[in-house]
Amino acid sequence: MAGRERVMRMSVEQPLWRALTAYRILTMLYAIGLYVFAYDQFVRPWVANVYFAVIAVWTLATLPRVANAASCTKRFLAADLTIALAGILLTPVAVAHSRILAGGPTLPSIWTAGAVLAYAIKGGWRWAAFASLLVGVANVVQRGAFSRDTVHNVLLVCIASVAIGYVVEVARASERTLARALEIEAATRERERLARDIHDGVLQVLAMVQRRGTALGGEAAELGRMAGEQEVALRTLVAGGLVPTSHVSEDASQGALVRTVDVPDEDGPEGAAVPCDLRSLLAAHAGSRVSFAEPGAPVLLAPAAAKELAAAVSAALDNVRRHAGADARAWILVEDEPDAVIVTVRDDGPGIPDGRLAQAEGEGRLGVAQSIRGRLRDIGGTAELISVPGQGTEVELTVPKVSRGKAGSAR
Repeated sequence: MAGRERVMRMSVEQPLWRALTAYRILTMLYAIGLYVFAYDQFVRPWVANVYFAVIAVWTLATLPRVANAASCTKRFLAADLTIALAGILLTPVAVAHSRILAGGPTLPSIWTAGAVLAYAIKGGWRWAAFASLLVGVANVVQRGAFSRDTVHNVLLVCIASVAIGYVVEVARASERTLARALEIEAATRERERLARDIHDGVLQVLAMVQRRGTALGGEAAELGRMAGEQEVALRTLVAGGLVPTSHVSEDASQGALVRTVDVPDEDGPEGAAVPCDLRSLLAAHAGSRVSFAEPGAPVLLAPAAAKELAAAVSAALDNVRRHAGADARAWILVEDEPDAVIVTVRDDGPGIPDGRLAQAEGEGRLGVAQSIRGRLRDIGGTAELISVPGQGTEVELTVPKVSRGKAGSAR
């Protein structure tokens, strides 16, 4: 059994969560160490004792909360920041005023930055800026005035957290873009594998049915003809692949998204018509009794002109099947000239008697007049019909590459 590839997403932000976990533990120990070494400067040490007991228990108990983005909820972030802000505002209650004026640290010290960094990793630079602003206000309130040390510390925390938040957003964008690219690559390989299987199995069976049916004759010959048409249609599909697509990368605040969109039929992003390869529209007509000859390079036309030209070719082939008989053969020839595209549809039927087209038009049968000539006229092209009784019919469709008809009036 052939294996199916599965794209596994990596997490580029997971190392940041692990680093944050270690940071919270280390900064908790650092804050407690500062308290122990400066114990004699605390006027109400019991306040500090209670607060450090709270942050020690909180830090250790909430380690699973900072293990990944899913566990780090908004409610946890709000509670974590509240504990940090409470410690800043309790500093004047527990510490001597002289220590504050001398630029001493707050009760949580740099443990506060852990709460802000959690906001940054979880929500990006906007969340980090919000948390940093609250920390800055709390620092100014506990000190009672602006000071150089306070502004310096607040700016340092703000810049660091915003920078980390922005890096997280870029990392998420890169992760999603890479994952989507890997999915597209895996899908492409799967399509190539299916194409090989189809070529090695289905196409060969259809070709064998066509050969055997033609050799047996009778009803088997009709079955062989149908198998030949399906073989050509399937081979064209396998060779051409899927409809051309474009991959548009969009960056958003939460990351990047690569989506697959169809190429627009009418106007491009700047209002210009997106060219269409005429060969892809006409290749489906190829079959056991319809031969298709095309240039090796794309035959580009405006989408509206290409569709109308393809519809006119389809109408011409309908006329062949209807009037030339089921055994008639047809040929489609595409010529890409410098200033025009010429498509010729020829058959080996009995031809059209003189005056038959005028008679049909008078009777209200407008297949050639409207379905072929009308379509070409609307896109600024011409349709020439040449028929000799007993020698078949030839329809020559010419479309200028700069449309002059209704299809080009919008430009």
